[in-house]
Amino acid sequence: MRSWIRACLIWVGFLVFASAASAVTVSTVQIGDAGNSADGLTGYGAVGYDYSIGTYEVTNSQYAEFLNSKAASDPLGLWNPFNAGNITRSGVSGSFTYAVVAGRADRPAVFVSFYDTLRFANWMTNGQGLGDTESGSYTLTGGTAIPTNGFTLSRNPAGSFFLTSEDEWYKGAYYDQGSNAYTLYTTNANVLPTCSAPTATANRGNCGNAVGGTTNVGSYTGSASANGTYDQGGNVWEWNESIIFAAFRGYRGGAFNNFNTRFESTERQNANPALEFADVGFRLAYIPEPGTAVLLSLGLVGLAARRRAQSR
Repeated sequence: MRSWIRACLIWVGFLVFASAASAVTVSTVQIGDAGNSADGLTGYGAVGYDYSIGTYEVTNSQYAEFLNSKAASDPLGLWNPFNAGNITRSGVSGSFTYAVVAGRADRPAVFVSFYDTLRFANWMTNGQGLGDTESGSYTLTGGTAIPTNGFTLSRNPAGSFFLTSEDEWYKGAYYDQGSNAYTLYTTNANVLPTCSAPTATANRGNCGNAVGGTTNVGSYTGSASANGTYDQGGNVWEWNESIIFAAFRGYRGGAFNNFNTRFESTERQNANPALEFADVGFRLAYIPEPGTAVLLSLGLVGLAARRRAQSR
């Protein structure tokens, strides 16, 4: 049974997940207040179930463990050569090994496609190690880097780790469960954040090329969201499940090379899901054994999101 495979520990409002044989541990924050209203400003943020969201973006060290488990020959293109400044590859096909560049372990994983993020989520759901990348939270068909069902991919009931939906991401970033209200920025503020080097000062972030690249996740210790997540504004954009403009997938949050206005709740972008960028990463959501009601809710939310996008 899954309950014997997974060990879930709850400590001071944080859930830490690790499978019995895993090397990757993901810290998450529990998001309650199921059935909250959407943000009146944008129409996003309503989630009809309790879930947890990654405290931080998925890091290079976590992604390198994934590569070492599943990319010995890498037919799915999980590693991008442009990412050699963060994660290096050595050896020959069939025995490739991967290593994080010194000082980059806790920086967010980048040069990942939308499909790479789903495969990472599947791997987490399937217990890591030799866990399958093509089934679990999502079913990817074709055995190729760009799956044959890439334009219609959606969640499976059997999953537990997922790429965040847009509403899950939005609620984690902007919703204050204490006041049942939304903030304008991801830093638990309604005043424009300041771009700066890492600091404990409130309402700061990695933006405007103040640092010139990514920083370790969680470096802006005084600028968490109301829910306790870090870097949902700045550092890197983050893929989400939303479908925008036909087959394009959404991402939110701004990056180190963007203006601080990208932290704002009204900012959303999209791209071809097969593309990989130096300033786009991802964050996971965790839903322990979601039932049919949750998946139905997601389907209805997704439909509403598509209608919103079409109306813009």
